[in-house]
Amino acid sequence: MSGVSLGLDGKVALITGGSRGIGAATVRLFREAGARVVFSYVQARERADALVESCGGDSVCRAVAQELASPADGRALVAAAVAAFGRLDVLVANHGVWPPNDAPIAGMADAQWRGTLGINLDSVFGLTQAAVTQFERQGRSGPGLTGGSIVFISSTAGQRGEAFHADYAASKGALISLTKSLSSELAPKGIQVNCVAPGWVATEMSAGTLEDPELGPRVAAQIPVGRAGRPEEIAGPVLFLCTPLAGFVSGEILNVNGGAVLVG
Repeated sequence: MSGVSLGLDGKVALITGGSRGIGAATVRLFREAGARVVFSYVQARERADALVESCGGDSVCRAVAQELASPADGRALVAAAVAAFGRLDVLVANHGVWPPNDAPIAGMADAQWRGTLGINLDSVFGLTQAAVTQFERQGRSGPGLTGGSIVFISSTAGQRGEAFHADYAASKGALISLTKSLSSELAPKGIQVNCVAPGWVATEMSAGTLEDPELGPRVAAQIPVGRAGRPEEIAGPVLFLCTPLAGFVSGEILNVNGGAVLVG
């Protein structure tokens, strides 16, 4: 009797922001599922190289140094992924920036607003545009004749907003709308577009808050399961959405937040 498979044998996945946190956990899990993986990083060269080595070496895993702040950056990264392994089957847009200092809207600098949206949204447009072009060039293949899978990583901030972080919340809310728009457009072509919306996750980006003796317990108290998530607990749902078991899931916003935000 064979078990249930979440395998991605023969698939090539591009995971942005893959050198640490949720991204690194996703890279590892996709490799365990049999996919060849390309991931991007900006500065953490040693960490990226170590991750490649732990995932089987550059014959199955590649790290690409790539800024992601514009549509052109996104298109360049997709081109690098295709050059690495000859095709592309999955795009996971995981990268992002969360300016840590509170910024009231009346005083938020244009540079912060533009910078956050450039990284969190504009580059995703370029990534998606180039990935879809590649998917359509390849045509449909595999179980269910799929044409490709896209998963955006949003946030609870994109669902309920976040005071003093309007730039971040707006960018993540836009990814939710983009998911729904692209699902309607691309599902008829066999291209699935879905979104995972994490809550608080224990990563380097959130460490300052979660490890604070006052703020950390306050955050945990607002999460019904009583703690922040682990990166692996986000990577799992991302993988699921890219497998044949999720073949009838399209345009979904999958909440992975310990019950902190309940939205339809």
